[in-house]
Amino acid sequence: MAQKLFTGRFTTDNNKDIVVFLIGMRINKRLAFRKWLPVMKAMPPMIRELYTNKEELGFLSLESFLGLRTTVLITYWRSTEDLLAYAKGNKHLTAWREFNKKIGDNEAVGVYHETYTIPNGNYEAVYRNMPIYGLGKAMPHKIITPEKSTAKKRLNALNKISN
Repeated sequence: MAQKLFTGRFTTDNNKDIVVFLIGMRINKRLAFRKWLPVMKAMPPMIRELYTNKEELGFLSLESFLGLRTTVLITYWRSTEDLLAYAKGNKHLTAWREFNKKIGDNEAVGVYHETYTIPNGNYEAVYRNMPIYGLGKAMPHKIITPEKSTAKKRLNALNKISN
């Protein structure tokens, strides 16, 4: 299904804190299907849970990328508290326990995550001729007006708000 494109230049309404959480896996031994396939299969149920309970969990949106060896999900959260609470939830804990039990330190597959807490709406984004994407899905999607036509103007507006 094609996504609607928004012709022109758009930005996000960046007046709130946000947490960006990257999580992914890397296939280190391609022929070790029995090791990396269960890791890959563990993610869809968690993604369904996040989208089913967005407001309750503090989950805002995600983007996913599947490479030849490495996958990544870029997720957006309302707060670190929401992200950490989800990490202690049943679906995630079950997947993590299974990973540790079946994979542990086996080098066939690696997992990683990175967490970025961005306070005071201190971020900037531009989308041109794109569907609603990334932060544009997580935060209100707005057309770029002349007063925010450059990165410098958008970032200066942020600095005025946070000072």
